[in-house]
Amino acid sequence: RPTMKSLRFISAEAFVSNAEFARKSLGGVAHNLFPLLFKASYLLEQGEVIHDLVENWPLVDFNMGKLLGTTVDYQEDLSRRTCSVCLESCLTGLRDYVLNHPSTYVKKLKVVDLTGIKDVEVQFCECKKTMGRWARTQLLSKLCLDLLVYLQQTQCNPAAFEISIDVLIDLFVTERNYELVTQALLKKCCCPLKIRCVAFRSDNLALQKFFYIIKLTDPSLLRKLEIVHNVRLEMEHLEILFNSIHFPLLMSLTLPARTFNVRRFTATDEQMLSNIGEKMSEMTQLTELNIPFSVLTGRIQKLLSPLKTPLKMLDVSNCLLNHADMAYLANSFHANHLEALDLSGHNIAELYPSTFFKLLSHSSSVLQSLTLEDCNIQDTHVNRLILALSPCQKLQEFKFLGNPLSSQGLKYLFTFLCELPMLKNVEFPVPKDCYPAGISYPIDDASLCRFDHQKYESVAEELNLILLQANREDVKASTPLFGSYDAAVQETNNELGAYLIKSFKETLERFTNSL
Repeated sequence: RPTMKSLRFISAEAFVSNAEFARKSLGGVAHNLFPLLFKASYLLEQGEVIHDLVENWPLVDFNMGKLLGTTVDYQEDLSRRTCSVCLESCLTGLRDYVLNHPSTYVKKLKVVDLTGIKDVEVQFCECKKTMGRWARTQLLSKLCLDLLVYLQQTQCNPAAFEISIDVLIDLFVTERNYELVTQALLKKCCCPLKIRCVAFRSDNLALQKFFYIIKLTDPSLLRKLEIVHNVRLEMEHLEILFNSIHFPLLMSLTLPARTFNVRRFTATDEQMLSNIGEKMSEMTQLTELNIPFSVLTGRIQKLLSPLKTPLKMLDVSNCLLNHADMAYLANSFHANHLEALDLSGHNIAELYPSTFFKLLSHSSSVLQSLTLEDCNIQDTHVNRLILALSPCQKLQEFKFLGNPLSSQGLKYLFTFLCELPMLKNVEFPVPKDCYPAGISYPIDDASLCRFDHQKYESVAEELNLILLQANREDVKASTPLFGSYDAAVQETNNELGAYLIKSFKETLERFTNSL
């Protein structure tokens, strides 16, 4: 539905729609109107006007999340529009703010917060060109270095060197932009634009380089740390990281697959796991922990029990948890606070149905997101699943891809899901009867797309009709075959693909040499 605009916002749109006129007239605009004009310019993708607004920003702070979020004059949230034209204009405007010599006002800007920008799958900007987190990291680092070179090589206003602006950003570093970002962080003390890393994501990066750059980010400010995919971090490296670096404000931690592997544990490893748990307990702000694809059989309690702050988000997908692990989770103080839980890859219905039931009952008052992909949930388990989900009245998202449910089982489950008042997003599997007879679960990637597409479309229509008849048009139901959209992976998939090919080639060469 179209969002209502105030007369002020309509006037702001009219003003910025003529870019040439707006740029000439900014000198006579009241300072308190700059935020209004910025949002109007962003909506209309007026890059030149955005640049000049930022270049002449008269206020103390510049917060992208607040400027583009819901406002009195225009309630639509534009922070999900990562429009390349707008964001590049914004960042180059920030660079030129330092170089500009205003005659009508004193420069006040102290803090620029870029962390409110949200990367999403569907973009509504007309240019359809996005600037993701990796590209924003790259551009800001380049602008900081270019600015330093310019200030050193030209006779600038001495006042430019006195400017100090903290730029809060979520950094995303891979092998391809590592050198550039490292140089920008090394020289930030000399640069008027000072990169302040609030969240850090590392992918496709050598372990030695990760350890070097993480120290440059000023870990005392980090709130979110994501070490994913092609960073070969193992438990001994994690212990070294936590022993050498303090993360007092860390709220969210994501670790790569196989960080923990209890299959090869020794007495030393047991002590190491205990030490890591103790170090995590010192992170008093930590409420989100993602440790997918680690082997933690029988060790979840040792890792999580030292924590003094209850977790609100926990991803232990494909961690080979046993009954003792599930029993600990169900009875721990974390259970009553879990807002997001991912137990994918565990046969919950067969191995520990009662403890799973207990876990959901304890978290039901707060649980908003539940992921149960590849959990071998069959038609015979649907009644028990419904019973477990019934108290979860705040559930907004339910993902259960990869489970061997029939069309009838899905229809029965969807009839119940209509009763969950807060539900907004459902990811359901291709029905088992759409696949050839004898298909085995979990389905491998090669067979994933080999189903009766016409029959699937027919079933999907029936499921959406169930939602429609229950007046639940607000619920989005879909089947993303290869998992949910990941903006970071999408942005860097070419680099990651090249890395995987290179690794495969090196493995083949080593194998050939050994022969």
